[in-house]
Amino acid sequence: MATKHYLSYLQETMRRRWNCIALQDLDGVNKYTYAELAAAIKKLHVTWQELGIKEGDKIALCGRNCANWGLLFLAAESYKAVVVSILPDFTAEGIYSLVDHSEASLLYVGPNVKKKIDPKMMKGLKATIFMDDMTIVEADAATQKAFDGVEAAFVKAYPNGVKIEDIQLPTDNLEELAVINYTSGSTGNPKGVMLTHLNLSGNVEFACQRIPHKPGDKVLSMLPIAHMFGLMFEFLYQVCDGAETYFLTQAPTPTVLMKAFAQVKPFMILTVPLVIEKIVKKGVLPKISSPLMKVLWKTPGINHLVRGKVKEGLDKTFGGQLRYLIIGGAALNGEVEQVLHDIKYQYCVGYGMTECAPLISYEDWWAYKFHSCGKGIEQCHVRIDSEDPTSKDGEIQVKGINVMKGYYKNEEATKAVFTEDGWMRTGDLGVLDKEGNIYIHGRSKNMILGPSGQNIYPEELEDKLNSMPCVVESIVVDRDHKLVALVFPDTSAEGKKLLGTKTLTQLMEENRVAVNKDLPNYSQISSIELVASEFEKTPKRSIKRYLYK
Repeated sequence: MATKHYLSYLQETMRRRWNCIALQDLDGVNKYTYAELAAAIKKLHVTWQELGIKEGDKIALCGRNCANWGLLFLAAESYKAVVVSILPDFTAEGIYSLVDHSEASLLYVGPNVKKKIDPKMMKGLKATIFMDDMTIVEADAATQKAFDGVEAAFVKAYPNGVKIEDIQLPTDNLEELAVINYTSGSTGNPKGVMLTHLNLSGNVEFACQRIPHKPGDKVLSMLPIAHMFGLMFEFLYQVCDGAETYFLTQAPTPTVLMKAFAQVKPFMILTVPLVIEKIVKKGVLPKISSPLMKVLWKTPGINHLVRGKVKEGLDKTFGGQLRYLIIGGAALNGEVEQVLHDIKYQYCVGYGMTECAPLISYEDWWAYKFHSCGKGIEQCHVRIDSEDPTSKDGEIQVKGINVMKGYYKNEEATKAVFTEDGWMRTGDLGVLDKEGNIYIHGRSKNMILGPSGQNIYPEELEDKLNSMPCVVESIVVDRDHKLVALVFPDTSAEGKKLLGTKTLTQLMEENRVAVNKDLPNYSQISSIELVASEFEKTPKRSIKRYLYK
């Protein structure tokens, strides 16, 4: 299929919405209309010309979500440079390693990164620049001199300012490298996912055609923009199709999020399960768990009124204008999804990975099948490596214009991730129903082999356990062929109320017995161990399972 370059979408949108808001920080630091965004992009192009940056050079971005991160990304892409996106959560040593590994010429940093790094520790950089105000943090004398001449060079290039007719973005490079996205901050053998302009364009094209914007649509960027889920669907698709994108420049605590939702009133929220689970478990489940409410919830003729009230409450929580709630990154808790399903909420669960820029499957919420993660998008073919893909789990494998070029300077990892016939191994296990809906049953690397060769997916056990009283989150591990659940308990006032006169140990034993009642012998939990703090998580808010044994 012919694919339209995402910069074509952006060029058309800039001209159509010239004086409309494009990007804005919620804390008010920076704000751009599409006209101002165009001018700022051109000024960065002049800056890089003065600094001697060439097409194909690497420009690294390492900072919090903000309007200037988005500006820098668009400027680099339209300059035909390669963006190196690095999560600001990485250690200083990790950042040094990834900047060196990527061979970046420039590094733009946010305030927290600026404080923790020493720019002199990185080789080959022409300059380290503070992205909030575009000032030099560290540069040699020649680069500083060139930087000082930017203003004069910009006025010379655009004496009458940047006009609509000046916006001519390049679209002849679909097959060329656009982004190197690092999936971890390793100082060893890092995996930099190489994504082309075609990979990005396939995702943007799908989203613009499937979920076109209406005038005035707004979105809140709260997922890490250096990660592909946030970069693509909270920023790139939004700005390319004319939405107003507001950046949450602080940690997304529940209080901060509620205030931001009320302020922005987003038409779409993209999030990971943990956020939705907290909102539903804290704000909904306590209200519908009494004996009377449980009866009303299932009584025909009354239940639609009760469920309608719950839906109204959720809509208000999300700002009152929400048309799409799209969840991805991990499996959604079964009890929480049941509530969303019962109230006919406008939600769906999608599936993707960085290596696919990132989308693999999606389905509109009104056609979404319960417990699935949608159908493979038009730009991506999906197959199950199984003798019976509809009933027997096999590895999910993909091929299409969204699939990465490979891992940067890592031929061994690249070779390992592709099959001999060119399909990419996702490492996920699942089935496809006859309609093409994907059902994921676990990660192949997480799967535990039962005593008689049975496949045990710890995620399924954890989903059941996480719905039990006083369980905030859990991990199931294999110890000497026994399944042990590590549990972080709820010690809040609400948790203590659920506890009553029991000890946590007593309640957890009751939870274990209750969960095991519905499980076959080979997958029953032998014991529960309490942990004192939340499990460490990735930027996607997935638990770092490898840390726990």
